[in-house]
Amino acid sequence: MKSRHGGILLGALFSAGVFSQALAADQVVIGYSAPALLGGQGQIQAGLVNGAKAKGWEVITITSGGDAQKQLNDINDLIAQQVKAIVAVPDDSAGICQAVSVAKEANIPFYTIDRAPSGCQVDMVVLSDNYLAGKQAGEAMVAFLEARHGSPKGKVLEVTGNLAQNVAQLRGAGFNDVMKQHPDIAVITKVGDWDASKGVDIVRDVVSAEADLDGIYMHSDCVYSTGTVQTLKELGKDALSGADGHIFLASVDACLAALELMRSNQFDHASNQPIPDFGVLAVDFIEKKLNGEEIVPGEISMEGALWSPARVENADVGLQLFLATTPVNQSNMNDERLWGNIEKKSGG
Repeated sequence: MKSRHGGILLGALFSAGVFSQALAADQVVIGYSAPALLGGQGQIQAGLVNGAKAKGWEVITITSGGDAQKQLNDINDLIAQQVKAIVAVPDDSAGICQAVSVAKEANIPFYTIDRAPSGCQVDMVVLSDNYLAGKQAGEAMVAFLEARHGSPKGKVLEVTGNLAQNVAQLRGAGFNDVMKQHPDIAVITKVGDWDASKGVDIVRDVVSAEADLDGIYMHSDCVYSTGTVQTLKELGKDALSGADGHIFLASVDACLAALELMRSNQFDHASNQPIPDFGVLAVDFIEKKLNGEEIVPGEISMEGALWSPARVENADVGLQLFLATTPVNQSNMNDERLWGNIEKKSGG
């Protein structure tokens, strides 16, 4: 079954139950290693668990609390239990390769969600196109600066995630590749490590020191948006969108907090991640692997999905499924398919 682009039409496969029939006679247990369940991590885990349960599978979930060594120990425990497959959101993209190596020796397929490994190959990585997300935020920032100054110039703060993780590296690269095209834009980059309190300190320090700051780009609005807006209020820098003196706020994620701030004219741009679909898609590709089906690089589509079309690519870390991100602003912030709106409808 092919899409008009030649890729697998996943929507039809899901609805027809093609993936779920072949393993019906076997009990499948997979292991899931989560980092600290902050930001969207709880929703990522829920998506995987729900997707697996829909197939009659069991999931053993373990949370590292952000401790990379604990994550390695946890995965070793999963391997000892002889699970059918392991899925992880790496605390450390390079460090996770130790666990990948042990799993390979045990012939257990290994997948990562949201973050890719660095320095080893897994069976598949399922993630948003984080470079695209950063690029979209950069383009929104440039459009604002052009409107304010008549040309792309000004001063911007970037609050990063953990730069040991490829997701933060890519969100930074997409944004900064846009900024580099405009030499009159000065970017102040500060490492936030996905730490909300650290983000608050960064915003307070930089905004206090830079009276002419035009905008702030944060690698995750789930982590930084609430604290950033509150800090701007405390500093008297909280002019609303469209008002004189407004500091343009852009981000990746589009979680509920950012959308609510956008609805009250306190936030400007968010690159939406299709968080609820990560785990569901991962378990479908795990099932294909367990069934001995070949996964071919190419475009995939699902009618009505914001991430569609997506693409499967060969990379030095193995196959990667890149789901498109969606620029969100005042024009489409109420789209019910956005992650934050799904979160709101489900009660958060």
